[in-house]
This record gives sequence, structure tokens and C-alpha cells, in this order.
Amino acid sequence: MNKLSDMSVLLENLQFPEGPAFDSKGTLWFVEQQNGSLSEYSDGELKRHVVGGRPNAIAFDREGLLWFCDSLRNEIRTYDPVSDSTKTVISHLGSETLNLPNDLAFDAQGNLLFTCSGKELHKGDGYFCAWSPTKGMVKIDSVPFYPNGLAFDQDKTVLYVAETGTKHIWKGQWDSGDFTWKNPEIFTNTGGPIGPDGIAFDEEGLLYVAVFGSSKVHVYQQNGKLHREINLPGANPTNCAFDPYGRLGLVITEAEKGQLISYKTTLRGIL
Repeated sequence: MNKLSDMSVLLENLQFPEGPAFDSKGTLWFVEQQNGSLSEYSDGELKRHVVGGRPNAIAFDREGLLWFCDSLRNEIRTYDPVSDSTKTVISHLGSETLNLPNDLAFDAQGNLLFTCSGKELHKGDGYFCAWSPTKGMVKIDSVPFYPNGLAFDQDKTVLYVAETGTKHIWKGQWDSGDFTWKNPEIFTNTGGPIGPDGIAFDEEGLLYVAVFGSSKVHVYQQNGKLHREINLPGANPTNCAFDPYGRLGLVITEAEKGQLISYKTTLRGIL
């Protein structure tokens, strides 16, 4: 069990924070869904970049461009911090609009993966996609009940996907060449009032899961067994990310109290 001294609140009264990520300069970014902002935190200062819509998660590509899900406009968009400009990159799967894009990540080859959860936990219309400008898009619908957070292991060969509707975390071998997710299996079940949201690995291979509604981040061993729990002040952790530079430890976004939390640890994340 963690001690209160292990945790500090960096910011509060945020408007439904989600999706923390660090850029190449070590600056922490996250989204605030309810005010349509990409928010930048550095040296104790908060700077908001209003992009509209409902930003839901972020990831940086190799060139430093910020990609984010917009679950109001049903789009995958980019934000260029240099020019302060946004662009819609993906809005449709075939002839259909995206079904509430939720979270995103890049594989070892720089291909984009993103989940589309759908609007209901148990409807079963969710999926995730892989996309690149040269290969186009492939839909993978084997995790249909509100697919949410996703993360790669250290070798970027195994893809983990949180399915909030069933409370499962799935894992399977990812082939970046042909966009296939091979032999998916249940890694663990988190339980909790609602279920798993965002997920992240540390450098030792432990998986950290923000369990929405539980006031906890669960930490899982590589065999899927629960290693420990990190208790939080608010009930609704949405996501987490490790500071790769080791200054802020594990950063957690929490929506009930609108907090950005730093959990002290010497472990770092996977770049």
C-alpha cells in the first residue's frame, strides 16, 4: 500500500483530465475533455491550447507531432506545438464515421493504433484500428466491449488492450507488417465498479492500469497477477504515464477531483 508521502497533487480543478504523455523535451502534456484543451505542464506552470471538440488521449510521433483522439468530432487529429495548428487526419472507417475514438499509440514501425470504444460499455460495437499513410487502415474487432487504453510491451511485439465493458485486459502478438493481432488472450481481469481505462508499462515490465471508479491504479506482474495497488484521493483515475526523465515518477490523471498526480517512484516508462 502506498503512503500519502509518495504522492503529490501537481494540479487540481482540471476539466476531466486524461491522456498524459511526455514530449522529447520532457514537458508533460495531457488533455482536458470538458474544455477542449491540450494542456501543457512545465516547471509548475499550466498552459492550455484550446483545440475544441473533446480530446481524449494523446501520443507523440517521432517528429514531435502530437496526435490526439477527438471523441466529440469522432476524429483523429494532430497538433503542431511549433505552429500552434491542428489538422484532422482520420475521420472515417470506410464510409462510416469513427465510433468514439478513445486512445492511441504508435508501434515499433511508427504505425498508428487507436481504439474506438463506442458510447456504451456493453453494446459490443467497439474496435481498434491500425493505420499508416502508406498502408491505409485495418479494423480489428476482437475486443468489442468498449476497448479503451492500449500499450505495447518493452519489445513492442505484444499489444495490450483494456476492454472496459468486460473488465478484461487482453494481450496478443502484434505484427506491424500486416497489421494483425495474433492469438489474443485475457491477460487479467481488473474488477472494479466500472473497469480499466488507460494503461502503461514501467521499465521492469509491470503494467499499471487506471481502474475507473475504484480510486486505484492496479499494478500487474507479467503473469497477470496483481502485484499491488496505488490508492488515490479521487474515485476516477483515467490514465497514467511514466516520466521517462525520472522527475515526476508515475503521472496519473483523475477525473472526479480533476487532479494531475505525481506518484513517487524511481522507475521509468518505455519510450
